[in-house]
Amino acid sequence: MILLANCEAEPGFFHSVTALKAGTGAVDALVEGIGHVEADPAVRSVGYGGWPNMIGEMECDAGVMDGTTREVGAVGAVPRTLPVARLAREVMRRLPHVMLTGAGARRFADESGFISDEMLHPDSARVWWDKLEGLLDPAQRAAFPDLPLAPFSKAITDPERVRDTTVFLGRDSGGDMAAVTSTSGWAWKYPGRLGDSPIPGAGFYADSRFGAAACTHTGEMTMRSATAHAVVHAMQLGLDLDQAVEAAARDLLTLETGFLGEVVIHAIDATGRHRVVNLLGRAPVSYWIWTPEMAEPERRLSEQFQS
Repeated sequence: MILLANCEAEPGFFHSVTALKAGTGAVDALVEGIGHVEADPAVRSVGYGGWPNMIGEMECDAGVMDGTTREVGAVGAVPRTLPVARLAREVMRRLPHVMLTGAGARRFADESGFISDEMLHPDSARVWWDKLEGLLDPAQRAAFPDLPLAPFSKAITDPERVRDTTVFLGRDSGGDMAAVTSTSGWAWKYPGRLGDSPIPGAGFYADSRFGAAACTHTGEMTMRSATAHAVVHAMQLGLDLDQAVEAAARDLLTLETGFLGEVVIHAIDATGRHRVVNLLGRAPVSYWIWTPEMAEPERRLSEQFQS
């Protein structure tokens, strides 16, 4: 068994460890843990503690992948829904589709018995309006949000405020692997924006034969390079974990245009090894790791990737 997650996962990491120890399958153990992260208002990039889009609405994304069947469920830009990872699991289990977005995802949540959640944290609402108000003249404030938003997108969108999607990668006692993600996305994003978190192959991927990977930070880059799948596919082609992560990292660094920023790759292989590397970041980021040989889960620092 193994469990790997980024630093934001702390509120739920120990719950997933307990579930894995009790014999819970990888998908369910990871969804259980990430649900605690989504509900914790102290985590300011996921669920209730996250940040709204440009017009002050919460839109959350999540993805779930079963590495043994390679079935996927994903939801994006979902309103009024706190446990979006659990909703993504329902998509995987109950529908012939891989992804639902927006109003359709919320409709499916209603049909699946999910309550309608109040998602906008009061502090998030305050910070959002304070920033937006400073960019609008009186006429624009009176008309908001019924005015063109694109001219404000670069001034207000704040990917630096939300630096960590929550990502969980795990393998259970039966050897089944899974990947689960959840996020509220960039602060003040353009309405409807999806990052890599709900995109299989970009923000997450799992194949129990070889390994699993997930990415945090600048999803606009990992979507262009299909980074999570690139890591796992490289292991399928015979590269070891280190070589696979480094190949995917080097490919990201070939991007020269578009929005560029920090990326963190988290990966595990089928033998229980792990690797976490940080590209273009100013400092290492922390993550959580647990294997049965450890007395307790450990918080460690990522490597700074050197091309």
